Amino acid sequence: MDLEFTGEVVEWRGPAPHHFVALPEAEARVHEVARLATYGWGCIPVAGRLGGSDFTTSLFPKDGGYLLPLKLAVRRREGVELGDVVTVSVSLGV
Repeated sequence: MDLEFTGEVVEWRGPAPHHFVALPEAEARVHEVARLATYGWGCIPVAGRLGGSDFTTSLFPKDGGYLLPLKLAVRRREGVELGDVVTVSVSLGV
């Protein structure tokens, strides 16, 4: 399943702070394939693309939806900061 969506870069301030983009509710169809693609705790491996940067990560389940982590190296390469609105694409189950 391939998705493309736009969202605001937000920060989660847990023990290991990180930047994420939330999948819009319209992309919640990820739930349909989650059981087939997850490797545990509901995380789903994905290949992502932000600007000209390709990366691998996993979608994290959060409050009935999913968050896409944005790696620091990718954010730096693309000049992405907290609060920016970005368009990302992901392929599930990579």
